[in-house]
Amino acid sequence: MPVRDAMIVAGGGGTRLWPLTAGRPKPLVGFCDAPFLEGVLHRLANIGIDRVLLVVGADPSPFEVLRPAARAMGIDLRAVPEPEPLDTAGGVRAALDLVRGTFLVLNGDILTDVDLGEVVAAHERAGADASLVLTRVEDTSSYGVCVLDGERIVDFVEKPAPGTLPGQDAINAGTYVLEPAALARFGTGRLSFEREVFPNLVAEGAHVAGVVSDAAWADLGTPERYLDGHRAALDGSVAWPSLDALPADAAGVRIAPDAHVDASARLVGPLMLAAGTSIGPGAQVGPYVVLGAGASVGADAQLEHSVLGRRTVVGEGCRLSATITGEGANIGARVVAQGAVLADDVAVQEGVTLPDDARVGPDS
Repeated sequence: MPVRDAMIVAGGGGTRLWPLTAGRPKPLVGFCDAPFLEGVLHRLANIGIDRVLLVVGADPSPFEVLRPAARAMGIDLRAVPEPEPLDTAGGVRAALDLVRGTFLVLNGDILTDVDLGEVVAAHERAGADASLVLTRVEDTSSYGVCVLDGERIVDFVEKPAPGTLPGQDAINAGTYVLEPAALARFGTGRLSFEREVFPNLVAEGAHVAGVVSDAAWADLGTPERYLDGHRAALDGSVAWPSLDALPADAAGVRIAPDAHVDASARLVGPLMLAAGTSIGPGAQVGPYVVLGAGASVGADAQLEHSVLGRRTVVGEGCRLSATITGEGANIGARVVAQGAVLADDVAVQEGVTLPDDARVGPDS
């Protein structure tokens, strides 16, 4: 690999995912039983990246949780704080002196399994100053379209009505390969890739390439999209390291070797039971369920289309659907929830029926 460095833009506040983000930045929210960025680091390590710069907010300390995993992968992980928000490119520009030549830039909240090695190879073949991974959409009216002439991006058109740009349906998917000199021509401070960097490079005649990919691409920024992302992973339409580490049976059921499932419980795939999980007698779990490490489901509980964080306890007789919890939540017996999102360590008293789409924060 000619590229050894990557930057991950990971400063988002995650307000739409609250209260999952009450105790951690959005890129550290669990995905398939690991912080989301841990999965991104695995994918980068697999193509030979050995230094990752995290462009984060004012406080880099929450990202220390990634350091042991990064070290095990052979990655030198460094946090680059942004005391004040610098838009999508300002933090990357501020850290430009730390990269060793051509480098990758990724958004820290986009779920994708695009072949990063092939993206870098396409950049090298094109001799580009900057390369953007693009994804195709049916309705361009909600996006900025990258106008292509062959593999070269020649224009950007914001939210064109369907049919007004025949043959042009590719949008920015938030993954880039950059030559340092291409970004160095811009000053430090607030800077946007989408509004300033890429349009100005094209206007100045720089070679900006588009790498069109049909890989999975999803924004995990709302509870609904977060669940959709897990469904895509469980269905196999997007590959993800922590999920793929557990083999699946023919029904898509993935169970860690030390998980305990009572003989009378019923599992409906696809689902994932991480290390140390337990399912009680008569419980029904699935489809589309992820139980984080150490989570437990009590007797006769029913759980579907839900993602429970590590060490979450579900009491007997609960009925949970489209429910998400942080780590350490304690849900009492016979609780009913539809579309609920619970923060870390929240306790729900037994017998409670939560309002649909309830948000239960740490102080609730």
